[in-house]
Amino acid sequence: MPTLETMERDALAERLFGSMLGAMDLLAIYLGDRLGFYAALRDGGSLTSTDMAERTATDERYAREWLEQQAVTGILDATTSDRGWVFRLPAGHAEVLTDPDCLAAMVPAARFLAGIGGVLPELVDAYRTGVGVPYRLYGSDGREGQAGMTRPLFVNLLGSAWLPALPDVDARLRADPPARIADIGCGGGWSSIAMARAYPKVTVDGCDLDPSSIDLARANAENAGVADRVTFAIRDAGDPLLAGDYDLVCAFECIHDMANPVAALTAMRRLVRSDGTVLIADEKVAEHFTAPGDDIERFMYGFSILHCLAVGREGEPSATTGAVMRRDTLHGYAREAGFTSIEDLSIAHDWWRFYRLSG
Repeated sequence: MPTLETMERDALAERLFGSMLGAMDLLAIYLGDRLGFYAALRDGGSLTSTDMAERTATDERYAREWLEQQAVTGILDATTSDRGWVFRLPAGHAEVLTDPDCLAAMVPAARFLAGIGGVLPELVDAYRTGVGVPYRLYGSDGREGQAGMTRPLFVNLLGSAWLPALPDVDARLRADPPARIADIGCGGGWSSIAMARAYPKVTVDGCDLDPSSIDLARANAENAGVADRVTFAIRDAGDPLLAGDYDLVCAFECIHDMANPVAALTAMRRLVRSDGTVLIADEKVAEHFTAPGDDIERFMYGFSILHCLAVGREGEPSATTGAVMRRDTLHGYAREAGFTSIEDLSIAHDWWRFYRLSG
């Protein structure tokens, strides 16, 4: 009869083997996206490996191996024909793999994972020395993967559900004179773009420390047709010279990444009008550390050990917050920044918690 130790060993080995298969799936998805394989399947219907190679200007043998792997793992359907094996992307799978605005999109996660893979040696060194890992080292995969992961949330929910949940804010953003919005830590710009689309009168000023993210945000705004009302600048959110007169100042899922979140929140308090609103959205983690945790806690800790804690330690001194920023931590930062009112909003979301700050 197996011992408890043997059962624990085998259960962990089985779990990690499943994780290995999942990681391989994500990396295969990365290849399929980068090479245009999924787009070819979406547009071309059923394809042989020869069809795929011709449509994507890739090598047929590599294309065949990838197609077979995708069929074996259940992402593609495969049938035989007089032309050999034919592969098809199911319609529901196409949404996940080719629609960047779909709330179920997973290609950005694959890209982010690839970006993390590129800095593993730097992370090992960081763990030994206590230094940070610069955000720029995660490269275009990390930058665009992160922007792509939040894009569907902003496109589908920010202007239609989250901001309308604050009736006074929603009304001001629709009123005259046109409202001004400051978007702190804007990254690839999708939050700024979503607000400009939802509220045609507003102007939005986004800022971020990463020059490549600002370049990406500007390109995204131009492609979205809102560049006349949305501007982006390379600025430190904690810059004491940052000043303005904004009706809404917001920071979406970025406070936990900052070396000095109190300075950023202090700057946000300076930026907002006396009758304006500061809106923060950040990770919806458990109130206290417990082990084992649920899937959301596992997800947040995973990103924290591989990305968020390290990029937040690039600047010194650092608050060393990490992705697992609990409610009490954010409340403490806000009070230290001078806010006298901290409201936990009742906006429902599985991953993010929303705060309204004033005073």
